[in-house]
Amino acid sequence: MKSISEQLRAIRVSRTDIDQQPAATAGDYGLLLLRITFGLLMIGHGSQKLFGFYGGDGGDGLTETARSFASLGYRPGTLFAVLAGISEIGGGLGLILGVLTPLASAIIVGVMINAMVNIHAQHGLWVAEGGLEYTMSIAVVALALAAIGPVRIALDRYFRWGKGGWREAGTALGLGGIGSAIVLSL
Repeated sequence: MKSISEQLRAIRVSRTDIDQQPAATAGDYGLLLLRITFGLLMIGHGSQKLFGFYGGDGGDGLTETARSFASLGYRPGTLFAVLAGISEIGGGLGLILGVLTPLASAIIVGVMINAMVNIHAQHGLWVAEGGLEYTMSIAVVALALAAIGPVRIALDRYFRWGKGGWREAGTALGLGGIGSAIVLSL
């Protein structure tokens, strides 16, 4: 029987770690571009809710967002407006940095499920009629990023979930769906 130190050396020698592969590829940079763009858009979306930036809620920020949330049945409106805004900002930051990617994706998926159910589904598919095309696209991109993983150019690269996969996609969809179901049931 091999000693623990021999077993560890064997693992270290035979391990094909992402760091031992060639430098970052065009695909790695393409995925980084997608994460940065999508993450910044989510940060902007959350900033609209919280601060009224970029024309969000008529520039009144949280006060108007809270009023809108309360009219949709989210009570107290301020609490749910803050949760949605912080979730979009936090999820966006997580995707940009490539840190806790399945959780960042789950947060965005959960917020978008709520938006689809409470606002957009009754208007059909196309965004021109207020439908769920846009929110569904956001949720699918977030889920795909969990499935692909942030790969090489990310803080998650050293962890199992940084490589993506079915487990990570399932985690993002499951946690997002559970979080959304809890919020929708309140």
